[in-house]
Amino acid sequence: MFRPKVPTMPQPTGLTAPPAVVELTTITPDTPAPPPAPATPARPAVQLTPGTVLALVGGGTTVVLVVGAVLVSMLLAVALTAASVAVCALTVRSVIARR
Repeated sequence: MFRPKVPTMPQPTGLTAPPAVVELTTITPDTPAPPPAPATPARPAVQLTPGTVLALVGGGTTVVLVVGAVLVSMLLAVALTAASVAVCALTVRSVIARR
């Protein structure tokens, strides 16, 4: 019951495609090599001004605060759910014990 059943590969039926024809190409040594691609210019260095640094720090702080708020709210939701389940369990236990 717990052993995997490996499907058997069915044999092909009907007509199969003929083998592909391979055409040979000739190589002539007199052909010149293509010219090398032109070198791309180097990227300009990123200039960090005090304004951009301040914007980056502000953006990073905002992201950290938003992610932190989301994680804290999820933790609070889990804690409230656990507390309510515990209260329900105690209530059910006390109701069963009275019978």
